[in-house]
Formats: sequence, C-alpha cells, structure tokens
Amino acid sequence: MNIRDIDHIVLTVTDIARSLRFYHEVFDLPIITFDGDRKAVLVGKQKINFQTIDEPHTPIAAKPTPGSADLCLIARDDIEVIQHHLKSYFVDVVAGPVERTGAHGQLTSLYVRDPDNNLIEISNYK
Repeated sequence: MNIRDIDHIVLTVTDIARSLRFYHEVFDLPIITFDGDRKAVLVGKQKINFQTIDEPHTPIAAKPTPGSADLCLIARDDIEVIQHHLKSYFVDVVAGPVERTGAHGQLTSLYVRDPDNNLIEISNYK
C-alpha cells in the first residue's frame, strides 16, 4: 500500500452553516459544494467536510461527536499577525504561542476552539 496524503476529514458539528461561516470567515477557507448540496471548506489540497449527528453521511465513525476533534492548520502568516486576526474576530486563544513539533519540524502554535469546541491548532513552521 502506498498512502501519501490525507484527502479530507469529517467534523461532526451541531450547525453546519455556523461551522462553515466560522471556518470561512476566521480562517479564510473557501467554501465548496459537492455531491449536490453538501458543503466543505478547502484547506490547501485537502478539505474539511461537515456533518450533523441528525444527518450523518454513511458510513460514519463509531461515535461521531461534536467537539471531539483536535487538528492542526498550517498558516503562512507570522504568529503575531495570526493573534491579531483572531482577536479581530473575537476568537479567544486557549493556549500559545507555544513551540510544538509537527510532521515536518518545529512549529509555533496558537490554540483556539471552533463553535463546537473542537480544538484547532494554528501553526507556522520556523
């Protein structure tokens, strides 16, 4: 088997429209429509799909739960610019800036929560 990338992840949320708005406005991720009327946001070459517990897209994880995700998004901006941007959208920083190790080396990271309390790490490589 020759796996090389992640194509998409699925977040279980309580309100898809609210999540789309947050990821689009705060993180400047473009919204796309696929499979007729499903919505997602593009993150580089990958996408984040959204589903609700009431309307899951099968097959699903064993226990899809809003607020259970913990993911890291890589930004190109300096961490100070990111902090200012988050503050302008009234997004509280939960932790950071802190030094972390990512898939490709040392990161500087800030942590925030999305509307469903998923933990979102926003990082840039040194």
